[in-house]
Amino acid sequence: MSTRHILLGLLATGPSHGYDLKRRHDERFPQARPLAYGQVYTTLQRLVRDGLAEIDGTDSDGGPERTMYRSTDDGTRELAEWAGEIAPPAPFVTNEIFAKVVASILSGGDPEAYLHAQRAAHMARMRELTTLKTAPGADLATVLSADYALNHLDADLRWMTTTAARLITLTAEVDAA
Repeated sequence: MSTRHILLGLLATGPSHGYDLKRRHDERFPQARPLAYGQVYTTLQRLVRDGLAEIDGTDSDGGPERTMYRSTDDGTRELAEWAGEIAPPAPFVTNEIFAKVVASILSGGDPEAYLHAQRAAHMARMRELTTLKTAPGADLATVLSADYALNHLDADLRWMTTTAARLITLTAEVDAA
C-alpha cells in the first residue's frame, strides 16, 4: 500500500495535520499496519517537497500548535492517476511458506509438521478475523478488510493441502537437485 497516495487521499477531504491523518488512516484501514507518526510526517515532508501537498497554516485546537497540510492540484492529479491504475497481478508470488517447506526438506526437517503447524496458525487467524467482522457494530471497512484477508488465508490453506499431498514428490525433486 502506498502511504504517499493514502495520505493524498485523506487530504482530499480537506486540510489536516499529521496527527489527524494518522488517526484517520488507522480508522479507515483497520487491518493494515498502523502508521507510525514518523512515517506520516516524513511522507508529508516529501509530498510538500514534490509539490503534491503544501502547508496550509497552523491549528492549535486548544492544544499544541500543529501544522496543517492540504493537497495541491498536482497532488489531486497524481492521486487520481494512481487510483485509476490497474494493479498488475504478480507473475510470481513470493511465498515464505513454500520457502520454509523447501528449507525444511533441504535441512532434513519435517515439512509435514511445519505445514500442519502453519495450517493451525492460519485457522486461528481466520477465527480472529471472523470474530472481528461479525462483531456487533463492525463497520464496512473492517468487514471488507477482514474478508480480503480471509480469502488470502483460505488460498494459502488450499495451497498447503495441495503441497502436503505432494510432499513425497517435492522431497524427491529437492533431494535430486
